[in-house]
Amino acid sequence: MTVPDGLRAGLGRDAVGVPARFGFKILSRLPAKGCVYADSDWWWWLVPAGSDADLAWPLPACYAPGAEIPDRRPRLIHRPDGDSPYTPPIPLYLLVCQLTGIAPSWSAPVRAGSA
Repeated sequence: MTVPDGLRAGLGRDAVGVPARFGFKILSRLPAKGCVYADSDWWWWLVPAGSDADLAWPLPACYAPGAEIPDRRPRLIHRPDGDSPYTPPIPLYLLVCQLTGIAPSWSAPVRAGSA
């Protein structure tokens, strides 16, 4: 997926996909939305690269590093108002967890000196 002209993707880009049946629910409930792409089966949100660090995205969500989605050609269906293409990953993650009925789960950061 390419970033539309005029938007800055200085944090790299990954994508989070969900089956289309969740698409409108997520789009309508997110307080901030970046670029959203869709085809008949999946909806994809651009997130900063590394948005999977310490997060276990629940199935059936799909995390796509580099926003590379083989065998799919989703089209842009939502363009953000500002100049950032990103959807904030934490609200997206929590909403995906809620809609799939999976409890959020992430690793606590390891602190120096604690082993």
